[in-house]
Amino acid sequence: MSLTFISSPKCLLHDMDPEHPEQPARLHSINDQLIASGVELALQFIDAQPASLAQICRAHDRKFVDDVIRKAPEEGHRWLDDDTLMMPHSLDAALYAAGAGINAVDLVMGDEADAVFCAVRPPGHHAEYAKSGGFCVFNNVAVAARHAMAEHGLQRVAIIDFDVHHGNGTEDIFKDDERVMFCSSFQHPFYPFSGDKPTKAHIVNTPIPAGTKGDEYRELVQHWFDKLDKFKPELVLISAGFDAHAEDGLGHLRLVEADYEWITLQIKDIADKHCKGRIVSMLEGGYALSALSRSVVMHLKALLN
Repeated sequence: MSLTFISSPKCLLHDMDPEHPEQPARLHSINDQLIASGVELALQFIDAQPASLAQICRAHDRKFVDDVIRKAPEEGHRWLDDDTLMMPHSLDAALYAAGAGINAVDLVMGDEADAVFCAVRPPGHHAEYAKSGGFCVFNNVAVAARHAMAEHGLQRVAIIDFDVHHGNGTEDIFKDDERVMFCSSFQHPFYPFSGDKPTKAHIVNTPIPAGTKGDEYRELVQHWFDKLDKFKPELVLISAGFDAHAEDGLGHLRLVEADYEWITLQIKDIADKHCKGRIVSMLEGGYALSALSRSVVMHLKALLN
């Protein structure tokens, strides 16, 4: 199996604050662990290209996008919400992060890679149709999904989000688009305090109590795979957040690397059965650097399995 790793130096330049948990060191740590584990030898590496404004606007309101561009500072910092800052390199980083997903979709749909992992920041799954939030400027996975449907004619795209936080932005963008099945597991009650209300059948939210360990987690999300099997996705996208790890202080779930291996293998089984193994995985959360990098390597090994 061929697995491509997409990132960009631009994503390292976005720096909200040395004390902010969403920091450039996240990507450095992943890169170091790729080398230490030897996994890098099995990967193809590609630099991302930026998304165009037209591509961003497939998933976002144009007035909102224009407002983000207008707020991008030439110096200093500017708040987009209570925990999302922009600095002079942030807009470029956000465009390259979203562009990585577009590049990845083109690779798997063109049979140039079986699967792709996008090591990008800022993350994306809290960015709604007309609102940034939760460290996220644009919704990277949503931009990728809309590109897949617009440029490759797909009618059934699955997005699977196992971040510790609910993917409220992704749900907001696709809540009325039944071409996308969105499955999200998340600690609840917890930021952003959403995902517990009734939804349409293509939105599959799974709230998880604080303190849940791997065996219990696996039971709670098992129903996803029957739904995905019936949906028969033509492409599988992953919002790969690793902040449900037991070592991550931003959440209170108790997953470990083996749990990320397990869920990745379940997702891979669905993709192998229905869409020639075509998977695009995009980094979301994960803030305990060692746990993040170990979990990403386990995720990649499972994709390579």
